[in-house]
Amino acid sequence: MPIPTLKTILKHQNQCRVIGSRFKTSSVQYVASRFRDPTFEKLMDKYKNLLKVIAIQDLILANPTNNPPSVSLDFLSRLSQKLHLNRGAASFLRKYPHIFHIFYDPNKFQTFCRLTDAAMRVSRQEAEAINASLDVVVDRLVRLLSMSTTKSLPLRAVFKVWRELGLPDDFEDSIISGNSHIFKLVDAHEPNTHILMLTDEMRDKRFVACVENWRVMECCRENSAVDRTEIRYSFKHSYPPGMRLVRDFKAKVKEWQRLPYVGPYEEMGEKKRSKAGIMGLEKRAVAIVHEFLSLTVERMVEVEKISHFRKSLAIDLNIRDLFLDHPGMFYLSTKGKRHTVFLREGYERGCLIDPNPVYNARRKLLDLVVLGRHAMLINNESRSVENCQTQKPGLLDEGRDESI
Repeated sequence: MPIPTLKTILKHQNQCRVIGSRFKTSSVQYVASRFRDPTFEKLMDKYKNLLKVIAIQDLILANPTNNPPSVSLDFLSRLSQKLHLNRGAASFLRKYPHIFHIFYDPNKFQTFCRLTDAAMRVSRQEAEAINASLDVVVDRLVRLLSMSTTKSLPLRAVFKVWRELGLPDDFEDSIISGNSHIFKLVDAHEPNTHILMLTDEMRDKRFVACVENWRVMECCRENSAVDRTEIRYSFKHSYPPGMRLVRDFKAKVKEWQRLPYVGPYEEMGEKKRSKAGIMGLEKRAVAIVHEFLSLTVERMVEVEKISHFRKSLAIDLNIRDLFLDHPGMFYLSTKGKRHTVFLREGYERGCLIDPNPVYNARRKLLDLVVLGRHAMLINNESRSVENCQTQKPGLLDEGRDESI
């Protein structure tokens, strides 16, 4: 399989990659030359601010001794750089009056920030949704451990993706210790490091990968003309409008779809050094990250976070390049100074096709982020018109909350 030259890459930068090949370009060039999907880019424009909101929300809720839970503005200002608040904490908080309320505490002579009633309701809804789906959460964690070659994972890696998996914030106690017949923690060789493992009775449990369900549904559709031998090792592919697919690329995708591979829950066996063996390992790696994303609440995760699982999941390839090599399955966004990957088949028009209660609660918080100050300004204008009709001129500013 010929490797395209840099000239060819730049000429066809809006076309897809040759599956199974790694271009001889730098990682920066490889990322920069990818095809942009406007739907996912617009979604990430919203998410990059949502992530900052969530970081501040977690800091506020981590102070339950304050009634209501709150943090001082001075404290947030000191963390501005770490939280990527380019214009400072106060400026960022004032952009989202539906989420944050700034107030002055005369007893402490300090300005504080708390969540609004609307934001608190959304936070409680998410917590209730997580608690109502603990069985699903346990299953996700068991599946993730089952994909590991040793049926174990570093606990610090799980902590990296606890929110993506829909785990409660006290999952070490509520999920791991609360299911001692399923999970166990052991000390690692490194100091202050723990390994999360499946118990002996759970190690032999077998699972069916999510892609298998899609294959069955494709075969069982009414008037389906799918060749079962063709779809046996296939994955669902979809491409955004405007992405040109050349004939050679389509042929290579079809060839890759037929390629046999060892599933994410199957024993890998001895690695083969042949070309077919190497391509099979690459396809297994694709199957693993596909399953990983299928287990997440929002079918998305930061590339840096999933990279912590490379060794445990026996992925010898660069995961970011793996996503770029398969644009029909994954979309990589670089918005918000982070690389985030989406599972394409999970989304339609920027929304999850098969939403879950935790996703729905988080989406409500995203709606408040998108709302910004818009509705607040409209309400203020409406109140001003009413005041003009009932009050004397010059009294419109009386009673206005100056904390926002």
